[in-house]
Amino acid sequence: MNVGRRPTGLRARLVITFILVAVTASALVAGIGYQLVRRALLERAENGAISDVRDILQRISIPIGTSDLLWPASAVSENDLANLAESLDGPDRQVILKYGDRERLSNGTTLGLDDVPVELRLKAASRLVHQRLLIRNEPWLLIGTQVHRLTKTGAVRPTGMTVFVFVSLKEEDGVLARLRTALAQSSGITLAIALTVALVSARSVLLPVRRLGDAARALGAGRLDTRLPVHGRDELAGLTATFNDTASALEQTVSELRALEAMSRRFVADVSHELRTPLTAMTAVTDMLTEEAQRLPPDAGKAVDIVVREINRLRVLVEHLIEASRLDSGTAVLVRENVDVGVALADCLEIRGWTGRVRLEVARGLSFSLDPRRFDVIVANLVGNALIHGAPPVSVTARRLRSGLEVRVRDRGQGIPREALPHVFERFYKVGAGRARSEGSGLGLSIAKANAELHGGTIRVELCDPGTRFTVWIPHP
Repeated sequence: MNVGRRPTGLRARLVITFILVAVTASALVAGIGYQLVRRALLERAENGAISDVRDILQRISIPIGTSDLLWPASAVSENDLANLAESLDGPDRQVILKYGDRERLSNGTTLGLDDVPVELRLKAASRLVHQRLLIRNEPWLLIGTQVHRLTKTGAVRPTGMTVFVFVSLKEEDGVLARLRTALAQSSGITLAIALTVALVSARSVLLPVRRLGDAARALGAGRLDTRLPVHGRDELAGLTATFNDTASALEQTVSELRALEAMSRRFVADVSHELRTPLTAMTAVTDMLTEEAQRLPPDAGKAVDIVVREINRLRVLVEHLIEASRLDSGTAVLVRENVDVGVALADCLEIRGWTGRVRLEVARGLSFSLDPRRFDVIVANLVGNALIHGAPPVSVTARRLRSGLEVRVRDRGQGIPREALPHVFERFYKVGAGRARSEGSGLGLSIAKANAELHGGTIRVELCDPGTRFTVWIPHP
């Protein structure tokens, strides 16, 4: 099981790509929108709090001395500090006043100067500053400034009083939390919609592709009349129309080829049958010539031997052509009967005069259901090939297996070249240039294989040390 395997299907890739685009776009829109809202909300809260603090500090009525010096500590009472702290206090606010050594807190204040960053204290001595802080997991806006006053000469002088106002941002944080929840829910809804749209879109896009694939497989299976309806004018419609044109051209070409093949088979069959009559007569004449060859002059006797040998070769070739034409035309019929395999093999060798040249090994009483004539053709071609192209001793063995009947034909010659093994069952294939004028027709092994396949069996060839072995397997009917 491949856990990290990438999706390879076009449907999966389309859906994933569509969802990624939708999720990315939704995340960008939600993120940008959230940042804009957050910035606007916090800036509004900050500006409002700063403006309120500034206005209150400008309106305070704490007494001011007549000199240009700082307020004297004795001029400001505890009551004055309490009133100023209460005026700066409000809902969700906490105030800290620092004046000299004195420190005043508004009612209910839980924060202290320890919660004020040192850097902000230093900056607050010269100007009004603010900073957002997270104190005890709660958001706050801290505003810090030193109170200044105009002197009689119009100069702005510090009074020595520092004000720190903590403004709670809890409400704004709650609004942002609800906004994040809403955006997350909208993203989930967007994802569901994107998934639905992606599946529907992928189906609408891939349905014509799937139909094209099914049609292509049907075309490859031989149903050349396969066509697809053309809908619309898009690229898929153009592809479908091209497929239909290609299928039509292929059907026409295959029909022409089949017609030519049928004509060729019919021509071979007709010629082979027509050759039978003169061959019969020529065979009868060759029998007479063979009897008279010994009484003829040497040159004439040699010529007679050549004529007899070529007529026999022609006779074998015609028989093989007739048999091949029957197999090609589909008129070859398998007639099974229960046959004594040992007797059938012995008869095959005896009829052809091979009994003394071939060693036969078969169990007595071995019977099997097969077509005796076609079985004789298989054995005759394999044994003849071994005798002509191999070397003695040639052996034929037969045995019954659980799966069927196995017959082996082996010679002890040089063997077939390894590169020729895949081609030995091809028609008119002869191993080596020296066999161009051999006695064989080049059809024997292909006919033997066709007859074995007609039984539902197989023939395989393998090299031995020495020689070559052909193995015929015929299954139980």
